[in-house]
Amino acid sequence: MRITPEYDPDSVTWHKSSYSGGSGGDCLETANDHATLVPVRDSKHPSGRVLLFTTPAWSAFITHITR
Repeated sequence: MRITPEYDPDSVTWHKSSYSGGSGGDCLETANDHATLVPVRDSKHPSGRVLLFTTPAWSAFITHITR
């Protein structure tokens, strides 16, 4: 992963999983505003670090955990 100059984490719309409850537990948020990157952050620390995954890498991860 690398930081790309065209990516601004403050300009995306974050989405929390529909599986997360309203209790404020451990949740990840993702954004789908970029065609080739999937930003991921910890919902408890929205101003913390953001991990950037390529779209194929994120798809492979989701496929693996939903088997």
